[in-house]
Amino acid sequence: MIDPCLIAPSDDLLAGVDWDMTVTEASAWATPADCNVDSDWHPAAVPGTAAGALADAGLFSLDAPVPLHDRDVWYLAHVEVPGPGAYRLIAPGLATVCEAWFDGQPVLISDSMYARHEIRLDLDGPGDLMLCFRALAPHLERKGPRARWRTQLAGHPGLRLMRTTLLGHMPGWCPDVHAVGPWRGLHLVAETAVRIEDLRIEATLGEDGTGRLRVALRLPGETGDTPSLNCAGWDAPLDKGDNGLWSADMLLPGIEAWWPHTHGTPHLHALTLRTALGEIALGRTGFRRIEVDPGADGNGFALRINGERVFCRGAVWTNADILRLPSSRESYRPWLERARDAHMNMLRIGGTMAPEAPAFHQLCDELGILVWQDLPFANFDYPAKDPDFIATVGDETRDHLRATQSSPSLAVVCGGSEMYQQAAMLGLPESRWRGPLTEEILPAAVKEIRPDVAYVPNSPHGGAMPFSPDAGIAHYYGVGAYLRPLEDARRADVRFAAECLAFSNTPDGDPQSMPGGNAPGHDPAWKNGVPRDRGVGWDFEDVRDHYVEALYDVSPANLRHGDPQSWLDHGRAAVAEVMEATFAEWRRPGSNCAGALVWTFQDLAPGAGWGVVAHDGRPKSAWYGLKRAFRPVAVSVTDEGTNGLAIHVVNETAENRTLRLDLACLRDGRLAVATGESDLVLAPREARTLSATDLIGAFFDVTYAFRFGPPSHDCAHVRLSDGNGTSLDEAFHFPLGRSKTARGAMLSVAMDRDDDGTDVLVLETDRVAQSVCVDDDAFEAQDSWFHLAPGQAKRVRLVRRPGSDATARPSGLVRALNSDAVAYSAA
Repeated sequence: MIDPCLIAPSDDLLAGVDWDMTVTEASAWATPADCNVDSDWHPAAVPGTAAGALADAGLFSLDAPVPLHDRDVWYLAHVEVPGPGAYRLIAPGLATVCEAWFDGQPVLISDSMYARHEIRLDLDGPGDLMLCFRALAPHLERKGPRARWRTQLAGHPGLRLMRTTLLGHMPGWCPDVHAVGPWRGLHLVAETAVRIEDLRIEATLGEDGTGRLRVALRLPGETGDTPSLNCAGWDAPLDKGDNGLWSADMLLPGIEAWWPHTHGTPHLHALTLRTALGEIALGRTGFRRIEVDPGADGNGFALRINGERVFCRGAVWTNADILRLPSSRESYRPWLERARDAHMNMLRIGGTMAPEAPAFHQLCDELGILVWQDLPFANFDYPAKDPDFIATVGDETRDHLRATQSSPSLAVVCGGSEMYQQAAMLGLPESRWRGPLTEEILPAAVKEIRPDVAYVPNSPHGGAMPFSPDAGIAHYYGVGAYLRPLEDARRADVRFAAECLAFSNTPDGDPQSMPGGNAPGHDPAWKNGVPRDRGVGWDFEDVRDHYVEALYDVSPANLRHGDPQSWLDHGRAAVAEVMEATFAEWRRPGSNCAGALVWTFQDLAPGAGWGVVAHDGRPKSAWYGLKRAFRPVAVSVTDEGTNGLAIHVVNETAENRTLRLDLACLRDGRLAVATGESDLVLAPREARTLSATDLIGAFFDVTYAFRFGPPSHDCAHVRLSDGNGTSLDEAFHFPLGRSKTARGAMLSVAMDRDDDGTDVLVLETDRVAQSVCVDDDAFEAQDSWFHLAPGQAKRVRLVRRPGSDATARPSGLVRALNSDAVAYSAA
């Protein structure tokens, strides 16, 4: 088995080949002999999809996607080969029911989007390679073992029998863009070009800091000296076993370990094979140790990386582009860098999505982002007793894990999403939903290829019910879809939320440029971009509006009717506030929570979707809130009632941090009526909770819990600084509620530049300005939707947006919920 990642472009005879694509009625052509060369053929990118090719031709739109599951899609390429001989056709992924011919001769049949195929071809010379992706609709009607339960998630129950992504088949969740085509590409290599087969790489880290590297491979036709392996300056000869495999087992004392970027450096080490034929790069790997810590009561789920407990935070990944399902480093990089920049250290690929290509995992390796990989199973009762199904999914799992076997970022592999929950919520007993697929078949495949990762049978699972948040892994929507108060985040005792906090997140910018134009919230085009669950009378915009009313004591309906801009801004501010408040609960030292991933990372289409990042890559208010909540060195506050205001300080880094806390209780948002400070040193990985009273030195009703007389202040502001006085983080508490913040904040905005030439906004206010946002078409603010305290200027860097006019200068508005907008413009 050849690893496509190790095929040199010069050896790949399909590299740079031009492809064409056409769409026909289902079964219109049986074989290439029936093809009509005068049909409408369009250039097509491979790897890619039919939807992407049609979109490039102006024939497909996310606004009104053309159904493809009821059509046949044909791909054609003319392939030049050096001459007669043996070749290998490698297909890492064909979506979904595919037949292939070379010069009219059948060479391949596939019925799984996730299956990897490697076919030997004996070719006489150049020829035409044709692929037909058959209509999925007829296959959805075929009968199989009776399901023990049905799901409302997908549009057709027959999808449980097909190995294809649910993307495009979930009404209310994503556009109806059907995955069709050679989404993972194709490769053709001559047998004489093959250098490495059956590659196995396993890198682990011992408790004493010694790395262990095991490598096994096959070298067809290798002659000459014994090959050797080099890693991190260490060399080891390979031994050839009776099975024909060359192998090496290396110990690397004191190797630099791989860490998630929030906790250290994601060190990677190049692997080089030295042979008589020259040096061959095997990629890079990292050395780390992953353990699951269930906690003292055995009900928890925490990851320990290299012995250190890591609070995992991030989001659920959807896809870089649902039209094209791209798989290149260039397509992934801006999204993953966006996650890294928000201090996210984990992304989950859910079972409703599609596994990503090796390039995704390689970038996560480099950026220090852990990956939670759900295998592609979700909500359905799959036919786990069907031997063909068992063989197919076992092969799929092993192939995917082999392709990512050197990736240290892969931390958790999960048997799928919400199968246990779906059945349990229908009242079925555990014996009906817990079974061999997730308890035996999939974990056996994972253990064979990646014994170094944590395996989870399903997400969620654990506790009295699989969806109980106080044990194991939860999908927590108490705060969110279930409209619980913010305090529920603590009351639920969440141990690990593999998904949480789903809201309809409105993008920043001019409403006129959004779906619905001048009527946000009213126009049907606007509502098309708002996610919803099937069969319910509400959507996730209603969820967001509930928290607008709860936090600000205003009527969202009245705002939407009378002041749409204020309605949008209150919604954006509310989401950022909920994110920060919830993670303040979960990251405090006294919490049992060991991680939480927000649903979802990015939108799949324009609109107010679940994504904390818009479909075009622009951050939303939720992203900014999470960026602040996820800082490795951070401060947060929680209202402990008559116990006062708790101040939580976290240092996740590997260094001692000398820090200073300053507290000011402000009347009318500006007059300090009580102050306090504290100097402290936090050890590496230390978190500490202090009381506001500790800083003030005497009793002061910071939370206004005792209510002895009228309130003395309406805001408590905490600033965390380093030893040089540089502000690192801030936290705000509004003891009377956010709606009681003093109005009429006077914002001032000036322009400056940092030493590296970056444009900077310098913001000041005469009193607390609530939920300040920076709105600039050409430049992106590095912080937004934050509270601004008086007494110290805040510097906000502006970075040019990709694709903006290179001659444009910063120009926009700064506004706050309790202040008039202020315009700025750079000279």
